[in-house]
Amino acid sequence: MATWFQTTAIDYPNSRPHIGTAFEKLGADVQARYRRMEGFEVFFLMGNDENTVKVSKQAAQMGLDPQSYCDEMARQFRAVWDALDISYDIFIQTSSERHKQCCRKFIQKVYDNGYIYKGDYEGWYCSECEEFKTQKQYDEHQGMCPTHKIALIRRSEPCYYFRLSAFQERLLEHYQKHPEFIQPESRRNEIISLIQTEGLRDVNISRRGESWGIRMPFDPEFTIYVWFDALLTYITGIGYGDDEATFRKYWPANVHFIGKDITRFHCALWPAMLWAAGEEAPRQVFAHGFVYIKNEESGIVEKISKSLGNVIEPMEVISKFNREAFRYYFLRECPYPSDGEFSWSRFAEIYNSELANNLGNLLSRCLTLIWRNYAGALPGLVGQAPAAVVAAGSAAEFIAQVRQGVESYHYHQALQATLQHLLTPTNQYLEAQAPWKLVKTDPAAAAQVLARAVESLRVAAIVLKPFLPRTAAAIYESFNFQLPWDQVRYADAAEPEVLREDRRAAAPLVDGKPKPLFPRIELDSPPQSPKTSR
Repeated sequence: MATWFQTTAIDYPNSRPHIGTAFEKLGADVQARYRRMEGFEVFFLMGNDENTVKVSKQAAQMGLDPQSYCDEMARQFRAVWDALDISYDIFIQTSSERHKQCCRKFIQKVYDNGYIYKGDYEGWYCSECEEFKTQKQYDEHQGMCPTHKIALIRRSEPCYYFRLSAFQERLLEHYQKHPEFIQPESRRNEIISLIQTEGLRDVNISRRGESWGIRMPFDPEFTIYVWFDALLTYITGIGYGDDEATFRKYWPANVHFIGKDITRFHCALWPAMLWAAGEEAPRQVFAHGFVYIKNEESGIVEKISKSLGNVIEPMEVISKFNREAFRYYFLRECPYPSDGEFSWSRFAEIYNSELANNLGNLLSRCLTLIWRNYAGALPGLVGQAPAAVVAAGSAAEFIAQVRQGVESYHYHQALQATLQHLLTPTNQYLEAQAPWKLVKTDPAAAAQVLARAVESLRVAAIVLKPFLPRTAAAIYESFNFQLPWDQVRYADAAEPEVLREDRRAAAPLVDGKPKPLFPRIELDSPPQSPKTSR
């Protein structure tokens, strides 16, 4: 069985995850679920980046020791990811003893191979980024950190350097030979331009005088710089240093999902580190965009920021709508390679128009008509294979389009295609054929119409499975389709199902109506207070 290993960026636990953090995890989850559907043995790694000065400071402010703080934040992070049905296989805490031991083995090997040396470093340091800035950055931003808008500090210290400069030509050659390594293309162009114009300098990979962190194996006076430690999560989590068989089974990674702001670390420092230790580079790094908040009153689009008071946590959205609506909005409305926006009013609009009125109404109509007029089973269709209602071309061509969108991480395109070429045309087909009227004069013809609509629902359930796992299962299990739900693949949606004698609706009506997939909602004023309509 082919393997598929993917990771997300590990998160700083100095605060709970917000919707922008969740955006990355959702995109990764779609890929993991899709690959499992297609028969891959998937290993999906996530985690928290805990060996940072920020963490120790935050713990001290709360009167906790750093480890207790990290463990509690890990619990809170996992609760959010579980609430969103993120199907990760392992969650790594970098403060774990296993990670520390495996890190030490890696850095010792890089040291033994001659790529780490001792020296002195002086430069402009940002305590929030936990990194030194270049003189150019200092000059361009008048001595302020361009990200955190705080004054940079002049800092001098003995340190250990990683010989990043030794890998400049190899990196540029790698980018040329493997253009798929950095995606999307705009990010690859940025990295190539950065290296060609500024060059690569050796990197300070140690800190001195810190009590929290991983000790250098060859000089315990120093701890390992957080980025050098954090990147290693991607290999320690699959056994580097203590489980050779599992590590070799899954490495190199198929894809690292990261935010666009940390592309340089993942596309230059990370492969160089691996080469220095005699390992292969990952196959791909995919850098996605950010989610911005649209201010409902001013209409201004703002970056998520505590100082602006616009941080929205995933659990807040889930509690007001539901987890499937959360997944759908961000995957449909926010292009994964690019930036996206969130507003409560737009969320409600997408929810009502596409989930409640389109997808939910289609299932409700079919179930209601089949139960009320045919006692749950469409007659006279045994041996037939009714085609799904597809706007243009065949179901196979439609599936190929969706598949291309999923495999290239253009999830919004896959969902738009499903809406525009399958769900909307099927609803329009029902409106035109009006089976609720036709059944009174020609029950057999109405059954044919409904059979095509049900086939559209079967196809929709299969293609939506990676995106909306619970909704897709509910749709599929509303009928006793032949193939078990846990066995369906995209190829099964490309060919219409031949109807058996026992084909029938499986979801019953309650008080004469199907249970709604997505009850319509209304937004009170202010827009942050949605309620379910009656």
